[in-house]
Amino acid sequence: MLHDRRPSLKKRLTTACTALCISAVLGSCTTVPITGRSQLNLVPSSTMMSLSTQQYSSFLRESRLSTDRAETARLHRVGRRLRDAVETYFRQQGLASQLRGYSWQFNLVDDDTPNAWCMPGGKIVVYSGILPYTRDDAGLAVVLAHEIAHAVAEHGNERMTQSLLTRMGGVALNAALGSKPEKTRALWMSAFGIGSQLAVVLPYSRLQEYEADRLGLIFMALAGYRPSEAISFWQRMTEQQNSPAPPEFLSTHPSDQARIQRIRQTIPEAMRYYRPQ
Repeated sequence: MLHDRRPSLKKRLTTACTALCISAVLGSCTTVPITGRSQLNLVPSSTMMSLSTQQYSSFLRESRLSTDRAETARLHRVGRRLRDAVETYFRQQGLASQLRGYSWQFNLVDDDTPNAWCMPGGKIVVYSGILPYTRDDAGLAVVLAHEIAHAVAEHGNERMTQSLLTRMGGVALNAALGSKPEKTRALWMSAFGIGSQLAVVLPYSRLQEYEADRLGLIFMALAGYRPSEAISFWQRMTEQQNSPAPPEFLSTHPSDQARIQRIRQTIPEAMRYYRPQ
């Protein structure tokens, strides 16, 4: 009896589905500007932007905006300077499309937590509790440039992709919102460090934190702020924290001393972009 050596229909379908999945994953790989790192982003930017607008508005409704006019003006002044520098650089490099859909917002929230974060599309919040560490325009530029870097590098999108794959079985974001809205919202808040005790440090991996530090230094330099100001800022953060930081090997984020060392190493690269104003 002769055996049919052709693959079974089930096997052919499995092979085809695998090829489609691989193609979808490869098609979802993006490249971080300047660093050139490849990352997996399965959530469309349009979806992230839409959800960002909703969640940002919701957060502002539930929060108390600062009435400190001087600090609010400082936030807007430094924020606009960084925004203009980043947009100009991306336009000059032919990368303007990567900022398409951005609608920059800078808000100061009255909260004692030393915190700051940025949602997709340039939706930034700074908590008043971090101002004793920033102190001046340059110190605030360190924080804002770092958060802008997280947004431009799409670290939140990357983290949402990881969370959807590992915690929700790879379900699409829209489907997750429909079936498990509270859990999905919690993943979103975690991805962008909203509610974390120190979101400028905690929510991202070491790789993403170092990448945001590097990009942030470059963005500061483009805006005319000296990148070396980042060392002073992180030294103040280290010295004024009430509780000691956990050992680096127990954490997914860099220790303050490790971060400062990496910043020192990156400053020469950032200074090549420095444009005094």
